[in-house]
Formats: sequence, C-alpha cells, structure tokens
Amino acid sequence: MPADPDRLIAGLQPVREAIRVHGGKLGRVLVDDRALPRLDAVARFARDQGAAVERVARRELDRLAGGAQHQGVLAFAPPLSLVPADELWADPGLLGVALDGIQDPQNFGAVIRSAVGIAGATVVWGEHASAPLGPATFRASAGAIEHARLCRVRSLTTALGEARDHGVHVVGLDAHAEHHLAEVDLTQPTLLVIGSEGEGMGRAVRRVCSSLAQVLPMTRLDSLNASVAAGIALYEAIRQRSR
Repeated sequence: MPADPDRLIAGLQPVREAIRVHGGKLGRVLVDDRALPRLDAVARFARDQGAAVERVARRELDRLAGGAQHQGVLAFAPPLSLVPADELWADPGLLGVALDGIQDPQNFGAVIRSAVGIAGATVVWGEHASAPLGPATFRASAGAIEHARLCRVRSLTTALGEARDHGVHVVGLDAHAEHHLAEVDLTQPTLLVIGSEGEGMGRAVRRVCSSLAQVLPMTRLDSLNASVAAGIALYEAIRQRSR
C-alpha cells in the first residue's frame, strides 16, 4: 500500500540517503547553484547514482520547500511503501513500536531513526492525531525512513486489539507501571507502545495492552522523550532476543 505520493525530501542527510536507496528512481534532485563543496558533492553523488540533478537558485528551493529546512538540497522521491497490518501480525519475529499521539514531526522522525538504527523494528501509528509523513519527519529521521518498515492504521486501538488477538505481545510503556521492561518477555512477537510525552498513552490504548512496564526505574523525572524511550526499549528487546 503506498503512502502519500510526490514525497518532498529536504536536507543534506535525508537527501543523501534517498539518493543511496532510490538512485535513478528519484524524480529530481535540486541543488543550490552556489559553488560550495558540500553541495557539489551531493550533486556529484546523485549523478553517479543515476539521478537527474538540477542546479537552481536558493529562492526556488525556499519556494518549493515551503518552510522546511533544506540546507540547499531537495529531492522528489517515490512514495513510501506501507505494510498492511495483517501482514505484521502474521510475522513470528515481529518487533515494533506503536506510537500513540506522537504529533511532533521531530519526535516521530527520531523514533523512526531509533527503530531502524537499533533493531530494524516496524513503526505503527494511527492516521489521526499523529505527525504527518512530511519533510520535517523525513529530516528528523536523518534518512532512516528510507529503510523503515512502516504501518499506518485507521485506529491504533483497534489495530492493537487485532495484534493481541493474533498472539502479539502488546507492551505499553508506562513510567508508573509495577514491572520493569527487563522483567517482561520480549522474545515473542512484540509491539512496544509509546505515548506522547505530555499525555502518555490514551485510556483506550492502555486498556488494550497485554501488559504495562517501566522502561527504566525513574528518579527525578517521570517520563522520557519518545525516541529515547523507544531506543532503550528496543535495545532491551534485542538484548533478550540475542541470548
């Protein structure tokens, strides 16, 4: 299932990663026409990978970026491919993070970066009350989104219930839970549910979880940034699975 078409990617690292992954399948790579070594290097790399490159004025990049920080480079990439939920629930080795109410593109992109970089984990989110798949999210992921396994569902609560019915262990991360994550079996098919920093998990999402667990024993603070929580939780899952 494709995501939104005509993906605009902005920023040096996200564009480099898009070039590395898609090469000649990119629609265009637009590079600031100023003679700067970092920009010349991106243009050369894109051409070497078979992508069409245009050198354009900075004001044209500003116009196309629509406020996104582009660092002198933009690319038009193929649509992201989204995995159907039922395909995930049938995966015996499933490890994923489910995002409940993560509306900040910086947090959303950073979670994707952690998921890909630490565990090659799937990212699941509801189509409502979530950050969009746009240039800010792509940039925050530092290009990791080009490698990510993504699943967007209509209702996160319903999807988590279906996952649980299919034998997936749905673990809600909660700073006030009785058990620590290290005490929870993460070797089975698992989804780690992460709520927003401000509100945490919604009540309906919390109720549908198989279990709740603290990421770490907290001292002076009672919450972690979403991407930090995701990174620690995924590392624990990988640690258990590597035994």
